Amino acid sequence: MPSLFEYPTTRRFLLGAGALLGGSSAVRLALGQAPTPPAAPQEAAADGKQHVGHQTSEDAHNTHDGMTTVGEVDYERNGFDPHDILTDWDTGTASRLPDGGTLREFDIIAEDKEIEIAPGIFFPAWTYNGRVPGPTLRVGEGDRIRVRFRNFGSHPHTMHFHGIHAARMDGVPGAGNVLPGGEFTYEFDAFPFGCHLYHCHSVPLKRHIHKGLYGAFIIDPDPARHIELADVARSRVLGSPENALWQEFVLVMNGFDTNFDEENEVYAVNSIAHAYSKRPIVVDRARPIRLYVINLTEFDPINSLHLHANFFDYFDHGTTLTPTLKTVDTIMQCQGQRGIAEISFRDHEPGLYMFHAHQSEFAELGWMSLFDVRDDAQQQTRKG
Repeated sequence: MPSLFEYPTTRRFLLGAGALLGGSSAVRLALGQAPTPPAAPQEAAADGKQHVGHQTSEDAHNTHDGMTTVGEVDYERNGFDPHDILTDWDTGTASRLPDGGTLREFDIIAEDKEIEIAPGIFFPAWTYNGRVPGPTLRVGEGDRIRVRFRNFGSHPHTMHFHGIHAARMDGVPGAGNVLPGGEFTYEFDAFPFGCHLYHCHSVPLKRHIHKGLYGAFIIDPDPARHIELADVARSRVLGSPENALWQEFVLVMNGFDTNFDEENEVYAVNSIAHAYSKRPIVVDRARPIRLYVINLTEFDPINSLHLHANFFDYFDHGTTLTPTLKTVDTIMQCQGQRGIAEISFRDHEPGLYMFHAHQSEFAELGWMSLFDVRDDAQQQTRKG
């Protein structure tokens, strides 16, 4: 009988071989590693900021037969941590315009950079500001946005924003396409409010997106423009007292074709396989959760989000203040689709609650995560 490793190393081969080995993950099979106990706990802060912590016991780690990558990704080498990306809002440099409006200025650099997407698995990425996904740009409805984009990469690149703007600011070939060593300034007013994105629109488009040139672009609603739902609008405005009652996280769903056969071998949210399984996202049971969910997976027509043991309200594209779907536990998104999911665990007991893609292949290859739901009394200052 031929050796397993005489066959082509495709994602489907890895999954099949993993099943033969009793449910081991494909990445673990590829690395030839066995499960290890979780690291020491890291706790959530008592200051109301969102943090993440490890599962608290080996039993919890093995609840699902340890279906997770083995080893640790070097986040320092990568230059970014997926746990920081959850709440790392870039609001730019703000100043006042002559008409009294707000100008927000951003500096974005495209550069080639190798990143580690799973323990020992490296990917030759193209990045915005050295990370995948790029910085989460967060602004207010009606703000004037000015983005100075410089291309330090090896190929032409752009920044195409999903939103309303002039054709000359569209970030496509002929309108903001930047050659290596060049720069371009995009300027437009932020409309409509919602959960949006930006990405490179140079050709071949599928490679420029897949290589990592994308990020979240969130426009908070202006309560003064939505008097009938002003309280709801204020709850989405970063820095407002109403917004402080929420626990907000950005989840960019993505995949990586590590052998360039136009099939993804690794899936994740915020780029690192099983990052939030190995270090679950700590949340306060008493406070609602708002997820900004964006699909930027290439080579697969659909990605999805499924929540265990609970339901949520969903705002497609985030452009409404009332839900477009109520009481659902699974949503699907094509590439470029996005939305806001609002969740409450107030009536649940504390514990670990899974959320993941409901394509089993995606979950096994990295898109599997956990919320660590706790009471206030259980939250302590984060260590380390």
